[in-house]
Amino acid sequence: MNSPKLLIKYLQKAQGGSRCCFTTTTEVLKKTSLNQLHKDLGGKMVPYCGWEMPVMYPMGVLKEHIHCRTQSALFDVSHMGQLRIHGKDRVKFFESIVVGDLQSLAVNHSKLSVFTNDKGGIIDDTMITNAGDSLYVVVNAGCADKDIAHITQKMKEFGGDVSMELLGDWSLIAVQGPATEQLLLSMVKSNVDLTKMEFMTQHPMAINGIDCIVTRCGYTGEDGFEIAVKSSHAVKLAESLLATGANSADKGIKPAGLGARDSLRLEAGLCLYGHDLNEDITPIEASLNWLISKRRREEGGFPGADIIQKQLKEGVTKKRVGIVSTGAPAREFTDILDPNTKAKIGSVTSGTVSPMTKQSISMAYVSTPLSKNNAPVILSIRNKEVQATVSKMPFVPHNYKKN
Repeated sequence: MNSPKLLIKYLQKAQGGSRCCFTTTTEVLKKTSLNQLHKDLGGKMVPYCGWEMPVMYPMGVLKEHIHCRTQSALFDVSHMGQLRIHGKDRVKFFESIVVGDLQSLAVNHSKLSVFTNDKGGIIDDTMITNAGDSLYVVVNAGCADKDIAHITQKMKEFGGDVSMELLGDWSLIAVQGPATEQLLLSMVKSNVDLTKMEFMTQHPMAINGIDCIVTRCGYTGEDGFEIAVKSSHAVKLAESLLATGANSADKGIKPAGLGARDSLRLEAGLCLYGHDLNEDITPIEASLNWLISKRRREEGGFPGADIIQKQLKEGVTKKRVGIVSTGAPAREFTDILDPNTKAKIGSVTSGTVSPMTKQSISMAYVSTPLSKNNAPVILSIRNKEVQATVSKMPFVPHNYKKN
């Protein structure tokens, strides 16, 4: 899907199916601090989650994707919401609204978790870091307003020593790919050895003299970093990072947009909120059991805990799985059929052609009996039956930093 028109049509259609990322054409779009830089770099700008964001650059989605897998790519993720939770009761409070075990989260370590509702459904997924004197929290762009309102209401009900700070004057830049660490080494000044910095840890450091907060994580399945920086310094930081690839067509850090970000995360088997996750899907149905520690499974204490605990014991009727097929990719809402009875057993939530495996890959929810790896299924694509197979995820192996 390297055609700008086709890609934009796909992403805008996908937004329409999302509960948190719908954008109307008449809406006044917000702009990140890198907005003009995207345009100067030739970025094709589209409305996304209420923001004007680059979907692709002149290099094209396919090359951006492959460059991230083989070298390093820069993504503007400043549309994400950044928060700090303060107060002596911050851990107790946040454990009352997410499923994660934050009591055991060491200082400077990060954890993925989800906010749940009283039905056990997922309000949003979130990254939480124990910053020592606070919790640093990142939430999805299209859900930020909903999440902030939710946290605010829950704080009122909680009544303890807890407060929320919105980091509205901070930007967030992701640099992802196997060459990223080596490319950053000469730019970084820190007490932390970047080569020994663990996956899912966070440290303050200076990059080319600019103070940043750097987390080793990402949304591509590759090694890389998410860099929080004051918005007033974001353009200078991004330009200095991109300068590493300025004189080479196939080396260094190159800009990448929403199109590559979507295909990369799907290859990596990572969920997109509003598509693969929503308020009617529980973490157990989403195959995210690993988010909930033994203590939290036993103690509960988060919204919908009784439902989730029951599902952990008794199982669920549907599960999130990967699907592999040939030919045209199965897009969101594609029906999945039982190969024997031809009855509908599920539907696709995300789909594309993998640039790395050349296969059509999808994420989907199917009836539990047919959710086993290698189980045959049928995709109903444009009224044609396409043979497919349930697959383990990720479709492309993760390349996270291991020490």
